[in-house]
Amino acid sequence: DMLMNFPAVAFSLASLAPLRTATAFRSAPIRLRSISASSFSFSSSYTRYNTRHRHFYSASTSSLHQANNNNSKMDSSDTSIYWNRETGKPSGASHSGPIVQEARILALCDPNDAYNEPLYTGPLPDGAKLLKVGTSLTDFDESSIIEQNPNVIFVSHPNARDPLVQLLDKFPSVEWIHTRSAGLDFIASDGLFQSSAQLTNAKGMFSSTLAEYCMMACSYFAKDLPRLMHQKKEGNWNQYPVLELRGATLGIVGYGDIGRASAKLAKAYGMRVLGLKRSVVAPSFSDPYCDQFYGMEGLKDLMAKSDYILISTPLTEQTRGMISAEVLSQCQPSAVIINVGRGPIIDEEALIDALKNGTIKGAGLDVMTVEPLPKESPLWKMDNVLLSPHNMDMTDTFMKESTEFFVRENLPRFVRGERLLNPVDKSAGY
Repeated sequence: DMLMNFPAVAFSLASLAPLRTATAFRSAPIRLRSISASSFSFSSSYTRYNTRHRHFYSASTSSLHQANNNNSKMDSSDTSIYWNRETGKPSGASHSGPIVQEARILALCDPNDAYNEPLYTGPLPDGAKLLKVGTSLTDFDESSIIEQNPNVIFVSHPNARDPLVQLLDKFPSVEWIHTRSAGLDFIASDGLFQSSAQLTNAKGMFSSTLAEYCMMACSYFAKDLPRLMHQKKEGNWNQYPVLELRGATLGIVGYGDIGRASAKLAKAYGMRVLGLKRSVVAPSFSDPYCDQFYGMEGLKDLMAKSDYILISTPLTEQTRGMISAEVLSQCQPSAVIINVGRGPIIDEEALIDALKNGTIKGAGLDVMTVEPLPKESPLWKMDNVLLSPHNMDMTDTFMKESTEFFVRENLPRFVRGERLLNPVDKSAGY
């Protein structure tokens, strides 16, 4: 989910750290109904059948699919093509227009993942059918599936990187891949990024709760919650001065959907907001929640001017380790680092040193370089570190809502040949 990166280049992310711990893919047993071709009804309003590529299309939708697949030159400033959980209005019921192609779906998922119930048990939009659910290539190696030429893959399994590439090799008919998460770490590979299939993600689904965590982390240090809890435990009524967030500066490294949601809340607190973006910001561009934008060259300046620094950029080969010892040295001693992006974006050893020697005041970390965080990590015992087990977006409904977005928002668009929401720029990796 995010607008932060370095200049777009092709790269491999096969060695990236795992996306989220297994808890992000928690599953509860549900009954998966028997799936057969007869279980679904489809519109008969198909325009033309192409026997070579084995998919339905019309002259108008052909150009739309070409636009969908042109990922290398996407304009990330066009917010109309990105979903936002806070402001978006479900429109699945209002989709109209002729169905011009089927959606024949393979789900690379745990069959017992309760969050996928909207896909597993439906109802699915007219023109869409689920062919099979599985976690490995062998699960899909059936003649009945092969004959139907699957053209959509829905991905949620945490170990999907290799099986996804294998499925793309086996089924060249695949036109569209959708991942239930916003991050791509768990599926990123040369094979994926070099495929011709359109890739979409769950950008905008998790921003509001991560923004709430950002403000909680700011308040944690501004009001000195560790001291407060310690005094409560000891029965110590000792008053002490606290800091205001009003008037403080929040610097956001990666001013995408999460960053902007955090900026919105920060403005409600009366904070000044600085935003760092990979893409060049036109002088005429303005955002009511951000006071000043920086390009990549302004990273050190932003760090130096910020009281609280939110890291919300995606992890790519270009952003790995970008918050280095040198960058941390630019911070004020009173600065707090808050990371909701990915652990490896920060040089963790440099961060620990900065926390120990007073280069920065503290850190709020929802993501670590290695997850689960090893027991021997000094971060566990540091009083100036707020730790959470990569769960600050893990609401009771967060993943189910993400599946519903696929079923209710993008599937109706796909079968009508319309532009899909949340396209991923493969060359940039987000």
